[in-house]
Amino acid sequence: MAYASQIRNVEHQLADRFAGLVASYKAARERRRVFRQTLSELNALSPRELADLGIHRSMITRIALEAANGK
Repeated sequence: MAYASQIRNVEHQLADRFAGLVASYKAARERRRVFRQTLSELNALSPRELADLGIHRSMITRIALEAANGK
């Protein structure tokens, strides 16, 4: 009897770990999407538009990373 309950506990732990893995994959995929979209939008701006925003072209990658990582 105790052995059967231990097996179920291990199965639940495995399912929880798999669900966590899937959730972390989805979160990483969403961060990559935000990074690519932000990078694309900022790269599409002209130097004048970037200057109006106070952004230098060399700052675009860092800004996109901050947008993706929520900092």
